[in-house]
Amino acid sequence: MLILHTDAMPAVYKSQRDRTAIAQWCSKVLAGADFPLSTTTIDSSTGRIHLTSAGVGPPRIVVLPGTGFNAATTLPWLRALSSRWPTTVVDLPGQPGLSDPNRPRRARLPWYGRVVDEVLSSTEMDSVVLVGNSLGAAVALAAGSPRIAGRVLVSPAGFIRLRVDPRVALASALWLLRPSAAHTRDILRWLVAPGAEPPETEVEWMTLLATGCRTTLAPPPLPADLLARRAESPCAVGVGMHDRFLPPRQLAAAVRSTMGAELRIFSGMGHLTTPAHVTEVVDLVAEVAGPGEG
Repeated sequence: MLILHTDAMPAVYKSQRDRTAIAQWCSKVLAGADFPLSTTTIDSSTGRIHLTSAGVGPPRIVVLPGTGFNAATTLPWLRALSSRWPTTVVDLPGQPGLSDPNRPRRARLPWYGRVVDEVLSSTEMDSVVLVGNSLGAAVALAAGSPRIAGRVLVSPAGFIRLRVDPRVALASALWLLRPSAAHTRDILRWLVAPGAEPPETEVEWMTLLATGCRTTLAPPPLPADLLARRAESPCAVGVGMHDRFLPPRQLAAAVRSTMGAELRIFSGMGHLTTPAHVTEVVDLVAEVAGPGEG
């Protein structure tokens, strides 16, 4: 399998100093985890890819984080999932984290799908359930390895175009142009349920991200024929009741028409899955992966 990796591919970081700062933050968070972790880095045709695992035995669950997220920012997911199934989180290349910083300028979803296929092949992971969040859900759909036994998609990109309210666009512009904790809270309040406050870890991380990283546009919907093929294997899809980017009614219609699946709606949740809602993610994963050890 050939995945081109050239100097022409843009990096996610604004500078080497920013890359170092992000790596230090992620490494510190992983080192401070309150449950046992193991980490490894594999060499791939895209560059080095960092994997973080928890639980005993060969990985059963492989988590693909959303845009701007990685294993360090997904620790609540890893803790909860690994208590039921051995779990690995992939720091996607071209996203801030501990993997290679480069990504293609175009056709990113097919590229990311091939990245995941290569990770599964290189590590000899087999019969895994991909758990994708936001961008990671679209990547899980793009991946076509026979090693994939099923998919769980949370707040998934790849079905419909993300809706961006003008007020969200303004808050996002302020956050990116003038990074601060206050501006980060303003944008994150649009990602959680009305009246909820975003977790401080996300505020700290997203402020660092805006300071040192280049943005990525939301991925477009995947082709209908690809989604139909993915419906041939087990799949569960969920979204927050208050997701402003993926309105549940619109998303439900797309999921039903393309994959013949019913959308699970999580009450009290926005686009961002906070630690308070990780249990609902675990329940959704159990529909595809089985009960596990918990």
